[in-house]
Amino acid sequence: MEDLEACGADSRLYLKPVGLVDSPQWHPEKNQRLNNSLAWFSQVEYLIIEADKPNRRGLVNITQWPEWSKALPEHLSQRAETVFANLTRQHPALQCGDRTIRFDQPHVMGILNITPDSFSDGGRHQDDPEKAAEAGLAMTVGGASILDIGGESTRPGASPVWEGDEIKRVVPVIERLAHCGAVLSVDTRKAAVMEASVAAGAHLINDVSALLHDKRSLEVAGVSGLPVVLMHAPSSGKNPHEGSGYGNIVTDTLDWLEQRVADVVAAGFEREKIIIDPGLGFGKSLADNLALMNNIAMFHALGQPLLIGASRKRMIGALSREAPVDQRLGGSIAFAHHAIQQGAQIVRVHDVPETVQAMQIWRGMRDAGVTAAL
Repeated sequence: MEDLEACGADSRLYLKPVGLVDSPQWHPEKNQRLNNSLAWFSQVEYLIIEADKPNRRGLVNITQWPEWSKALPEHLSQRAETVFANLTRQHPALQCGDRTIRFDQPHVMGILNITPDSFSDGGRHQDDPEKAAEAGLAMTVGGASILDIGGESTRPGASPVWEGDEIKRVVPVIERLAHCGAVLSVDTRKAAVMEASVAAGAHLINDVSALLHDKRSLEVAGVSGLPVVLMHAPSSGKNPHEGSGYGNIVTDTLDWLEQRVADVVAAGFEREKIIIDPGLGFGKSLADNLALMNNIAMFHALGQPLLIGASRKRMIGALSREAPVDQRLGGSIAFAHHAIQQGAQIVRVHDVPETVQAMQIWRGMRDAGVTAAL
């Protein structure tokens, strides 16, 4: 602690919950529930970054946390209190029309692209709303709590889509799925598409630009009263993959999301209706993506429900002998399972039944661990 007491006023504290406990009831007062999920942590890994000094890292047991955090310099102590409160925050259920999303259990979001050029399933449902709606209904039957309906590909190199064409793609599908039982999310960066989708029955707005691409998006999303997903991307322009690189991909992404949440809340949006997404694959290298995956738990420090989308992405091919897009099921499930283990509340996937099965097995193991008495 003596070394930490010398931290300057510009030092920045980050916390990552570690030491996950399978059966928390066997260790009362020695663990904390992580961000209202089905994971409990027994230690906190801290990282302190200060200009022109080596990063400071260490582990603190939960039993030592109150004393340790209060002994920090005042600005770091206040930061520690805020971040720890976020790590252990209890999220209220999210009301999406007549659907309810509870965050004390993980959810699968099924990807439904109504595009000709999406990297995985482009063209499969183009110009056929009935077929697209049938695919969405199959995902719902397969266990998807949320359907993410998109009419513009945001893969690297994709061409922008005129908002009128995007509306023509997604609205008929949303209308046909209005009573399917799942929460309907519209995946768009455009305010006009948001408005049309909300009128058609969408329950959630998923914007890869975090409401920055279109100047009207923040107002439209706020007026709608719907929940939003704010995703990190290095650019809010036409190409969301453009960027100038990162110093530390994890802390840079976390800082950006923290500031964006604060800005959106300051604009009048309800914090309880904000979900965050670190944006895997968007302007990020393989090393960047792996660093984010290995530090998913750190993002709970923002105090918001967390969405992770790694399904079929290029990094899976890079790690598996360049497996083509349609042969990345195993890698997709591995990443989704890891995200759920780290407390992510939503995983966005192409392969719904297989991911739901993996999640159900994990849930069964968690329930057995939490309820078992030896």
